[in-house]
Amino acid sequence: RRKQLIRDYKERKRPAGVYAVRRLATGQAWLDVTPDLDSRQNGVWFTLRRGGHPNRALQALWTADGEAGFAFEVIETVDDEGLSPLGLSLRLKDRLGWWRGRLGAEALTG
Repeated sequence: RRKQLIRDYKERKRPAGVYAVRRLATGQAWLDVTPDLDSRQNGVWFTLRRGGHPNRALQALWTADGEAGFAFEVIETVDDEGLSPLGLSLRLKDRLGWWRGRLGAEALTG
């Protein structure tokens, strides 16, 4: 039973897409993409709490405002049905560019 639960967990469908970290006081947003929206917030919040996020400007604002000053938002889920890993990566990059232009948002990393 335990092995089956582990196998089911590893084979579960994970939604891919575009997400934002938004500063609530100003509405300022930082966008990025991920192949696993369900777990991404934990990773981003972890690096911000530890003070090691690669986006130094965001890290400084997080340190000043605290966790309560920010929200994690799913902007768009991307259908990855029938896509290779490279195809998914290209689609995510395309959608990220579109949303950054539309929202005037900054990149979360890089």
